[in-house]
Order: sequence, then structure tokens, then C-alpha cells
Amino acid sequence: MIKPITHHDRKKLFSLLKQTGVFNKGEITVAMEIVDLVLAKNDNEDYQTFSYYDTENQFMGYICFGPIPMTDLRYDLYWIAVDRQARGKGVAAELVEFMEKQVARQRGGKIYVDTSSTPLYGAARGFYEKQGYSRLCVLDDFYRKGDSKIIFMKDIDASK
Repeated sequence: MIKPITHHDRKKLFSLLKQTGVFNKGEITVAMEIVDLVLAKNDNEDYQTFSYYDTENQFMGYICFGPIPMTDLRYDLYWIAVDRQARGKGVAAELVEFMEKQVARQRGGKIYVDTSSTPLYGAARGFYEKQGYSRLCVLDDFYRKGDSKIIFMKDIDASK
């Protein structure tokens, strides 16, 4: 089941981000700042953030996406994380499909994903390509020397 995050999810989200072994301390801090912002507001238009629970009501992952300011129907996938126990079971794909349907309901457009070029993010890059996202560009040494930013994109058809 995919549903909007609640205060009950906060601690689970924090643990999940640490448990992945992918996100560094700064990335976790930013992700949690966004979670706190979403939980403090009744209106989640900027950061649409959802939790994934399995059939046994176990928290298995989350996704955060939203419209890119000053653009027309362009969205960013800000964060996605899945519990280690759920990896390879389609949870991330379900979350991405959910996001794409939400974007289509909001009249469609393009979804952008930024990720790192480091080996730690290799599985993520392969996942995005498998989900139909095209690699648009690489910004060399963007995050730090030897860590480039790779931008993926997918067109979302609002008629689907």
C-alpha cells in the first residue's frame, strides 16, 4: 500500500535512509528536512512524499517527488529508498509507477532524476534505465572531484 507519509513514518524513514548504506550524512539531513517540512504542512504540493507498506503492514520504502519551481509541468524525483529486505521485489518499481501516475493526473510532463556517478549509485542508474528513463547528460565533478551528476528524464503522457 502506498500512502502519504505521516508523523508515525518519520522515525522509520530516518532508519531506512541510514540502513541503505547509500546516502551520506548530508544527504540524510536534507531528506529529513524535507520530510519535516512535509509533515509540518497540510499542503504537500512542493514535495509529494509517500510511504510504501507491504501486505503485513511493514514499512518498506518511500518516494518524494514534486514540481520543479519556475517550470511548466516538469517534475523532480527527489528521493526514493527501499528497505534492504524488499530489494529486488518490485517495491521501487511500484513507487516509481505510482509517481508517474500521479504526475500524469497532474497533466503529465517530464520527470527528471539526478544521481551520482559513483559505483555506490550504479544499481540506481541501472534501475532508472530499466524504468524507461533516458540518460540526458553528465555534469563532470559536480558533487565533488570524481563524483559527477547524471541526469535522467522520462516523458509522462497525461492521457494514460
